[in-house]
Amino acid sequence: MTIKVNRNEAGERLDLFLLSKLPKIVSRSFLQKLIKDGQIKVNDRLEKPSYRVKANDIISLPDRPVPQQIEILPEPLELNVLYEDSDIIVVNKPAGMIVHPIPSHTSGTLVNALLYHCKDLQGIGGELRPGIVHRLDKDTSGVMVVAKNDLAHRSLSQQFKNREVFKMYLAIVQGKPNETEGEIQIKVARHPTLRVKMTVAAEGRIAVTSYRVLKSFDDLASLVAAYPKTGRTHQIRVHIKYIQHPILGDRLYGRADPIYVERQMLHAAILQFRHPKKNEQMRFIAPLPEDFKAALRRLHEVSSK
Repeated sequence: MTIKVNRNEAGERLDLFLLSKLPKIVSRSFLQKLIKDGQIKVNDRLEKPSYRVKANDIISLPDRPVPQQIEILPEPLELNVLYEDSDIIVVNKPAGMIVHPIPSHTSGTLVNALLYHCKDLQGIGGELRPGIVHRLDKDTSGVMVVAKNDLAHRSLSQQFKNREVFKMYLAIVQGKPNETEGEIQIKVARHPTLRVKMTVAAEGRIAVTSYRVLKSFDDLASLVAAYPKTGRTHQIRVHIKYIQHPILGDRLYGRADPIYVERQMLHAAILQFRHPKKNEQMRFIAPLPEDFKAALRRLHEVSSK
């Protein structure tokens, strides 16, 4: 399937140009993913979504550039609810649970659990992610807020976009950072070949994280509080690796850890935002999961010997 750019269309971004040419079921984010994955080419060359199309460019696409439709069913999965009203629900997500379904994983997700638990959850934010305004990685535990209606979804999305939401994560990192506190500001982008991974890149988007070392276990590991000011994919994991102290158990960005843990020791501990309807500040704390506490106990035992 090919599309030729005419003279009047020249100068438009590649992703926006294609968005105007394809069925409404195709989203801009889906097109950007196809472009980044190399499934869309311009004159047989790979370009970025921000590429400005030129007159007579030939754009080649897959035969059917339409996202796969997934049937999402409610499932009676256990939910650790920290707070709930008619507008929002705040949960403590366990490690190992994916937030929203993907074609290869359509059950057992937080969305499946929410559809069963929340009888008043409206179909907002896209069918695959009803009410989801932010997310945590599969193996990251901790506090999340979900919108139940359009008003709450718009308000919370805007708060995250404007960086009005306070977030604090706890992480166990390898080694002992030289500085007890600091701020990391680097640009991150999708890895050019390993698409499940992010990397530091000059052409990426700026990401900012402040951190403070709370406790060190000799030179084995340290408990760190991380305060992300932006919300890039894998931001804290990439930043911690950047300062040469990867998160314990992070098999994507880390290395062999001094004690064996089954997942990355990263926990979203505190989330503070403004209630979308009451307009008052709300602050939620998610208790540490057992595996995180066990890792801290093990480090204390090893470092005390």
